Amino acid sequence: MAPTEWEIKGPGLGNCNCDFGCPCQFNALPTHGNCEAVGAMHIEKGHYGGVSLDGLSWVSLFLWPGPIHEGNATCQAIVDAKASPEQREALLTILTGAAASEEAITFLDVFASTVTTMHEPVFKDISFEIDVEGRSARLVVDDMVNTHVEPLRNPVTGEPHRARIDLPDGFEFTIAEIASGSTTSKGPVILNLSNSHSHLVNYHLTHQGVVR
Repeated sequence: MAPTEWEIKGPGLGNCNCDFGCPCQFNALPTHGNCEAVGAMHIEKGHYGGVSLDGLSWVSLFLWPGPIHEGNATCQAIVDAKASPEQREALLTILTGAAASEEAITFLDVFASTVTTMHEPVFKDISFEIDVEGRSARLVVDDMVNTHVEPLRNPVTGEPHRARIDLPDGFEFTIAEIASGSTTSKGPVILNLSNSHSHLVNYHLTHQGVVR
């Protein structure tokens, strides 16, 4: 049976425990041997089949005991409280990799395939402000997640420094703006990230993969 057609487009971020640039983006091992990360996106335009996903946000928290490709991850998915039951089901189907097809792959599918412990999803008010080109963002999920992203700074002058990662064949993005992120979280997946790697992206993903 053909997979359900879906599409999500909008700004998003990742903040992990690696040094700026993140070795994973270069097929190297993570800075500290393991990966701890938050990912978030605001869907400006999107759908799953006939279900509109416009205006919704989502957040995922991850803990990998080693490199991502070795698996055994713990994950907590958080979906916008304002999503209807149909929208919740549709978005969780995409986020958990259940909407993946054999022909295409995205980072959502890859990450989901590494998860051993998937906690029950929660539905929370998500406040998400992001300026991709400006390399800044603020993410607040009730009392559960707090992420702050700001531009990298020249260590001598303190001036903002701009760096980008270009992955022509990447399964997450083609171009990402690199920044400094800090995240704290509560609940079953606890993060305490401080001034570590963050990337900001204009995501465009579909059932056929990354739109380039």
